[in-house]
Amino acid sequence: MIDLYYWTTPNGHKITIFLEEVGLPYTVIPINIGAGDQFKPEFLKIAPNNRIPAIVDHDPATGSKPISIFESGAILLYLAEKTGKLIPTDLQGRADVLQWLFWQMGGLGPMAGQNHHFSQYAPEKIPYAINRYVNETGRLYAVLDKRLSDREFLAGEYSIADIASYPWVVPYERQGQNLDHFPNLKRWFEAIQSRPATIRAYAKAEAFKDQAISPDQSRELLFNQSAKTIQR
Repeated sequence: MIDLYYWTTPNGHKITIFLEEVGLPYTVIPINIGAGDQFKPEFLKIAPNNRIPAIVDHDPATGSKPISIFESGAILLYLAEKTGKLIPTDLQGRADVLQWLFWQMGGLGPMAGQNHHFSQYAPEKIPYAINRYVNETGRLYAVLDKRLSDREFLAGEYSIADIASYPWVVPYERQGQNLDHFPNLKRWFEAIQSRPATIRAYAKAEAFKDQAISPDQSRELLFNQSAKTIQR
């Protein structure tokens, strides 16, 4: 059984999509990041960076004691290797999946996240910052579109690379993007959107809608952290 420490963010959706796709049993433990659940001592023992998602695997393949993992990319890789699904076993296929997984972790996620911050949440709207991240998000969309011009999914077959990137494209309108400008990406996006596992994963998020907190209420918790947050 997997315990999934989860909230309804793109990184949270990655893990529910994977778990639904492979049919691995799991229990959702909500961590309401707008209410500060990520700072509770019991969560920090599992996720020292006070970010979701995190998992505890109570049945690791080695039969050892439970294993806890934080960081969505590390979780996807661990679960793919645990199940033997959604990652190729051949050297070239595995390399393709890993490079696009890390591309998302180092590029699409952080840049789209800054896009969201400066355009949606920042109390002061700074045109330079908004343009910087809207343009960079568009550049990354173009990278995806070009990659998908001659293949169905990022590494050929559907994999954790696609699962990692998809949730960061879901809010494309908020990111100032138009999928009609990226036809290959749009085709890929619609294919993943219609997968039963994706539908089930996003349906799970609906249960937590009523617990959402407004940006004004949660801004201090989400965006005004410093070294003192960790050192206290």
